[in-house]
Amino acid sequence: MEIINFIVFQVLSQPSILLGVVALVGLLMQKRPMNQVVMGTLKTIIGVLIIGGGAGIVGNSLAPLGVILNAGIGINGIIPTNEAVLPFAIANFGSMGALVMVGGFIMNLILARVTKFKFIYLTGHVMLYVSLFVTAIYVSLANLSGAMLFIVGSVTMGIYFTFMPALLNPYTKKITGGEAFTIGHTGDIGYWFSAWLGKYIGKPEQSAEKFKLPKSLSFFRDSTASMAITMVVIFLIAVLITGYSYVEQNISKEMNPFMFAIIQGLTFAGGVTIVLAGVRMMLSEIIPAFSGISEKIIPGAIPAIDCPAVFPYAPTALIFGFVSMFIGMIIGMFIQFGINSVYIILPGIVPAFFAGGTAGIFGNSTGGWKGAIVGPFIVGIVLTIGTGYLIPSTGALANTGSTFGDPFYATIGLAFAKLIALFN
Repeated sequence: MEIINFIVFQVLSQPSILLGVVALVGLLMQKRPMNQVVMGTLKTIIGVLIIGGGAGIVGNSLAPLGVILNAGIGINGIIPTNEAVLPFAIANFGSMGALVMVGGFIMNLILARVTKFKFIYLTGHVMLYVSLFVTAIYVSLANLSGAMLFIVGSVTMGIYFTFMPALLNPYTKKITGGEAFTIGHTGDIGYWFSAWLGKYIGKPEQSAEKFKLPKSLSFFRDSTASMAITMVVIFLIAVLITGYSYVEQNISKEMNPFMFAIIQGLTFAGGVTIVLAGVRMMLSEIIPAFSGISEKIIPGAIPAIDCPAVFPYAPTALIFGFVSMFIGMIIGMFIQFGINSVYIILPGIVPAFFAGGTAGIFGNSTGGWKGAIVGPFIVGIVLTIGTGYLIPSTGALANTGSTFGDPFYATIGLAFAKLIALFN
């Protein structure tokens, strides 16, 4: 079991190492010169680490915004964040969750080899989150354990790892202009819905990236500048809503609250810029390297990687989706009050950015700027309400004050939990 734990928690759950191994294997299979193998492997790992570093900066810059806004709203609830629930999930279901993840990944490779769905799920940390979630549901609602839990869980995860990326692949190709990768992330159902809805509410040629601006505002065409200004304004508004004195006493401490807002907004833009640089480095190495695996082991194989991979293709739509989904989550929270929900889900800034922003990119690909706004807004409402209904089904995790926080869990995950409960 120690070997399995090492493979899961030290290798497969580390995106940089997992993708580095994939690049190494692919380059070796292509019989590239050793210098190219070493360089391609290292640049892949470093590119993913850069993405992670940038994502960490983004998350840290957004964290105070959530605190400020939730204090302004004056509600004590649960913020849906995968990272917050992870320690509790590992403590309660970690050993079997690790086995289920490994079994699911093996099933994914087999299905990709023998079916027409050639997608290999490579977003390691997301694989771990979903495996722990599925294990928690089977244990809590179906009372499965031992070998039966491993077999059923592995088959479930193999199906998920194979077919959810297939759902997104047509839209990912449209976004990227045919690049040989798709997205593997638990924002998946929100991405698909936004792209599907976009076809009916807008036109792709009216892209958020094509907004015409006067020369005096032309700096908004630069993604870094537009993100910086947008986030600075959002932070300043949040400070005004919550109150200068509260922010000064509880959050900004020795820094002037308005200066704090400006710095946090600029830090966010810096983090996203780092993410984009890492994405470009990683894609430039992993796609050619993966062709070795595609040619030798699984003909036609396509990697499913983390959602930041599409950020460079529509950075304005990213911001539209982020803001829109966050507003939707606020609306969803107030709907929960109206329906007397037992668990009140607070707007989560991090899922709003990574799930909502990416949903904006997918919606923009089919419905232009309208698709970038409407789909994520609806997804934000559904995520909030659905997550509230999901919590009681998560067994030992229900009383931890944390929960899984992406559209998959609040939609397909919720339906999965209700179906398992129905038959037990």
